[in-house]
Formats: sequence, C-alpha cells, structure tokens
Amino acid sequence: MSRAGFAMRFKQLVGETPLEYLTRWRMYKATRLLRDRGRKLLEVANSVGYDSDAAFNRAFKRMHGVSAGEYRRTIAAT
Repeated sequence: MSRAGFAMRFKQLVGETPLEYLTRWRMYKATRLLRDRGRKLLEVANSVGYDSDAAFNRAFKRMHGVSAGEYRRTIAAT
C-alpha cells in the first residue's frame, strides 16, 4: 500500500489524518505528564517525541491555546 493510500484509508476509518492523530495522542500524553511537577518541560517534550521544548511548546499551544508551562500552572492552581 502506498503512503498516500494508507493516509486516505486511515482518514476514512479514523476521521483524521495519521499526523493529526499522532499529534493529538502526543498532546494527550503530554497533558498527563505535565501533572507531574517533578518533570521538566524538556523531559515531557522528549517523552512525547519532540527533540526541543520550543517545538513542543508551539505544538502544545496550537492545540490547547496556552503554553505547556501555563497549562501546568493552571492545573497546579486547581
């Protein structure tokens, strides 16, 4: 199966592209890891597949509307 064929079939079955699915899964996992105050942001970024905390923060903010650090502070306040 070609890459394009796979992507098309994946979207038909799952409702989103493989990259969208992967990003959503990474960010879900990141929100869980951010609850552990002992983990540094770079550790969380690396754990979910990002090589830099800057790239991770951009992706996190794009999905959640706030940076990973802001998200962590918000959940710590609750």
